[in-house]
Amino acid sequence: MSSVFERYAPFIREWIHKNNWQELREVQLEAARVIFNTDNDLLLTSTTASGKTEAAFFPILTDLYEDPPRSFGALYIAPLKSLINNQFSRIDELLDLSGIPVFHWHGDVAQSHKTKALKNPEGILQITPESLESMLMNRSNDVYRLFCDLRYIVIDEIHTLTGSDRGNQIICLLARLQRLIGHSPRRIGLSATVGDARKAAEWLSAGSGHDTEAPEIDDAAPVWRLGMEHFYVQNTDEKQTEKKTGGDAGAKAAFDAGYEFIYDCVKDKKCLVFSNSREETEYVTATLRQIAKKRGEKDIFSIHHGNLSAAIREEAELKLKDDAIKNVTCATVTLELGIDIGKLERIVHNESPNTVSSFLQRLGRSGRRGQPPEMMMVFREEDPLPNTPLPQLMPWELLKAIAIVQLYLEERFTEPPRVKKLPFSLMFQQTLSVLASSGELTPKELAGRILALPPFEHVDKEDYKTLLRSMLRNDFIEATEEKGLIVGLKGERLINSFKFYAVFKDSEDFTVRCGSDEIGTITSPPPVGDRFALAGRVWEVEELDIQRKLIYVKSVEGKMPIEWPGDYGEIHTKILERMKKVLEEDTEYPYLKNNARARLAAARNAARNAGMPKRSLIHLGGYSYCLFPWLGTCSFRTLRKYIIKNKDKYRISNVDYEFCYFITFKMESPHPEEFMRDLCETVLRDGIDVYSLVKMNEMPIFEKYDPYIPGELLRRAYAEDRLRTDEVYKRLEEISKE
Repeated sequence: MSSVFERYAPFIREWIHKNNWQELREVQLEAARVIFNTDNDLLLTSTTASGKTEAAFFPILTDLYEDPPRSFGALYIAPLKSLINNQFSRIDELLDLSGIPVFHWHGDVAQSHKTKALKNPEGILQITPESLESMLMNRSNDVYRLFCDLRYIVIDEIHTLTGSDRGNQIICLLARLQRLIGHSPRRIGLSATVGDARKAAEWLSAGSGHDTEAPEIDDAAPVWRLGMEHFYVQNTDEKQTEKKTGGDAGAKAAFDAGYEFIYDCVKDKKCLVFSNSREETEYVTATLRQIAKKRGEKDIFSIHHGNLSAAIREEAELKLKDDAIKNVTCATVTLELGIDIGKLERIVHNESPNTVSSFLQRLGRSGRRGQPPEMMMVFREEDPLPNTPLPQLMPWELLKAIAIVQLYLEERFTEPPRVKKLPFSLMFQQTLSVLASSGELTPKELAGRILALPPFEHVDKEDYKTLLRSMLRNDFIEATEEKGLIVGLKGERLINSFKFYAVFKDSEDFTVRCGSDEIGTITSPPPVGDRFALAGRVWEVEELDIQRKLIYVKSVEGKMPIEWPGDYGEIHTKILERMKKVLEEDTEYPYLKNNARARLAAARNAARNAGMPKRSLIHLGGYSYCLFPWLGTCSFRTLRKYIIKNKDKYRISNVDYEFCYFITFKMESPHPEEFMRDLCETVLRDGIDVYSLVKMNEMPIFEKYDPYIPGELLRRAYAEDRLRTDEVYKRLEEISKE
């Protein structure tokens, strides 16, 4: 440690002494070794709150202090504005001591601050991918002056970026930046939850020309305070509420028992309540406020998600960081990532996360400053009727949560990064961006620049020609008399909107205002006099300005649901396999509370009585059958589409499914085992042609610019990136032995 400590700049050593650090952690020693002693890129993975920010920036700040750069010296890229606003809050004093300026740059930053950064580019620039895209497009002639001596690029929370269009956009932008400044700055990736360090390192260094080191940090075995409890919705059984974490123990719930339990879990504590959707976040916030009012207690509830105004989000963040305030914030993924939100006493999770990575990130929001992290997961479902079919008798969310926890405890498993082979939506956007920043290019020059970008290494020249021809036909680009290419009229309309810079889907949202306050955005405007929910409250529409997309409202009492468009994400096959094992084994998990333990026992009993999960195909009565493949999203989708394609051969109909848990169908055959035997034998012998599973008239639109992509390319991308056969083969081989 002493050699690393002495290598740090004097102001860093002073800051370490002042903060009573007794030693440097392994993550800081390893980061210093790589940054000080090599020219390699660095992937730094360690648990939440382990000091990754300090580990990366102590050596960076030392370099910038000892040899001041002639431009911005370090570029920090983060996926969330809140992360940028907050990331250096723990070391503000250190930065003041250094004299090295830090500039923020995103959509909510004042123009005066940006002007100051442009006038004197130095120190550290913190930026979102979208703002970096805008800078390369609109300030291409100024890029060299701003970044000519750029030495480090730090990408935070890379587990949220690898394999996504947004992450691949960053890699494109870094390749374009390198071309403009004539050298390749070193890249440093930070994350607490990387499932496959090798794949993540390959993504991080794509196109950099550097080797990447990913030191293994020996994190201590996890110590958690974890609980799971289950409730039936509107069940009047007092046993559901007799074990409470506060309040009047034994009292019957006046509201929904699950929501009352959540209320008592967070009562008089500083907490975060996570939900998987904005809709549920809104509803749980309104319900907790309703319970507080009914009990005559103080409303201490804030809300945080992407459709709320910056002011409302920032208020929630400030209340979380103020240790003197007992505040409960209900949030989505927007507070999952690594902003410093002070000393939280507990995390409550409404239902289950979809990934091990998300579970670890959300759990890690609590337990900072020496305390173990603490989470209570709460599950609510309708009380099943006596004739409820077997698939609906399974508590899928509870099973998924147990599987996620057990996978990490038993195997330290987290999901590996996805590799997206054919990101045509991003390619469309980058084509317009490169043309907008470069002016006229010949088709050969344009193809050379685009196909050289690392995310497009699997796209062949013919596919890119197909895309360019389509863009020409539809006026997104146009040919000049000199046979060059420039942005066309439709392309101009796209790039002239600030929404162009984001490669993730957005909607034509309406802004909601109450007096002078901006509340947030909703997708479609209700008529004047109608009401809707937003920011955990109910609003009545007083006036509509359709042309300017404004809704003027007043606050009213009550509680309502609200919906936004979106999808549910993907689940890894290992989670489904572990869910199957949860039903098979007799293990008692110590974190299950009374109701959850009883619910799991009932599910295991129902499963065993039906012969599940020993058999994958279960007879539901009459001609109805249910197949439990125990496959993750991509593999489940592949098997489902194969069965639908061959439904006439197998004489099945009414094929339906739920998420990736089960497939139901009608089958008139008196020998269902023949169906499974033939399915397994045929697939294992002949394989599955994924391209044949995508119909010729199908337009699989998922990403933002997919509506502008030729159908033949969309179908290829769907087959390559959203279907998977290897796990299907493995599973069918197991089924063939049942």
